[in-house]
Amino acid sequence: MKMIVSGGGTGGHIYPALSLVEALQAQDRNADVLYVGSERGLEKNIVPEKGLKFEALKIQGFKRKLFSLYNFETVYLFLKSVHEAKKIIKDFKPDVVVGTGGYVSGAVLFAAAKMGIPTVIHEQNSVVGWTNKFLSRYVDKIGIAFDDAKAQFPEEKVVFTGNPRAQQVANIKSNFSWSEIGLKDDVPTVLIFGGSQGALKINSASVEAIPEFDKKNYQVVFVTGKRRFNDVQTALKDVTVNDNIKVLPYISNMPEVLPKVALIVGRAGATSLAEITALGIPSILIPSPYVTADHQTKNAMSLVKNSAAILETEQDLNGKSLVTKVDLLMNDDQRRKEMAANAKEMGVTDAADQLLNLCKSAIASHNK
Repeated sequence: MKMIVSGGGTGGHIYPALSLVEALQAQDRNADVLYVGSERGLEKNIVPEKGLKFEALKIQGFKRKLFSLYNFETVYLFLKSVHEAKKIIKDFKPDVVVGTGGYVSGAVLFAAAKMGIPTVIHEQNSVVGWTNKFLSRYVDKIGIAFDDAKAQFPEEKVVFTGNPRAQQVANIKSNFSWSEIGLKDDVPTVLIFGGSQGALKINSASVEAIPEFDKKNYQVVFVTGKRRFNDVQTALKDVTVNDNIKVLPYISNMPEVLPKVALIVGRAGATSLAEITALGIPSILIPSPYVTADHQTKNAMSLVKNSAAILETEQDLNGKSLVTKVDLLMNDDQRRKEMAANAKEMGVTDAADQLLNLCKSAIASHNK
């Protein structure tokens, strides 16, 4: 199969795309994949490192002030990117074009649809992004990871596939030991993680909580994010940090670490939840209030409603509330076990294969 994949800007769009490519390559040794991303997004560094062919388009998103020079430039760059995408598609001759979100996928999938190429988009969140909402009128098939997204798309095109990242994480064989960072393997461990850049409010609450965490019979790994590590170190300058706590800037091998985690405290981004449910990890979710349409809260509630997670709002978060909620679960092995089972039941560990089947379905419908 020849496939063009497009998704850009953030890891939430990139990693599901790469997971799909991995599933395709596992099924078809002769698969030929081209990734089309943006010049500004993280994909320009991440994708080539995976050994994939990569093309970049110059594109940007709209700003809220509708009539502005920036937005006129945005329209111009979109139209220019559509034109360039058509040339890329014509040269590569894909069997299918797949979009996983981000502005760049809007231009690429729109171009492909107008050229009569089979097209599929994947929506990772419970609230549909602007790009996928726009594309839904033109593409052949739509994969979703949350049932709540279904009503926001043309019903006849939608198939629940789950998030491809779940399959990738579920298939990783981990030999990780907590001893690698100076902790014990026979002690339950809490992971507090606010994302790769860190989350200011989660970090401040964790710093405030450390004197209490020092006294616990469980371990805590507090990941600050690279940019915020020095600030956290400064805040902890006069604070005792006992041997049951590790403060780290970043964990590069997160998929290998997650199977060893007894409880995770973090954001409710689509990729994080795909990983949590694939592995069956109890969680305390603190949705980011800074995302479009508060979609992380809606993501989180899908787990909360299934008794797989508990919710803490950023507004109510502080050191005391963090310790209280962590204690609530870490002192109740049975509840954690039940939450883990409920999370695992929600996981779609063949999500990448399901999305790949949706791509094959789009191709077949064109070949009739």
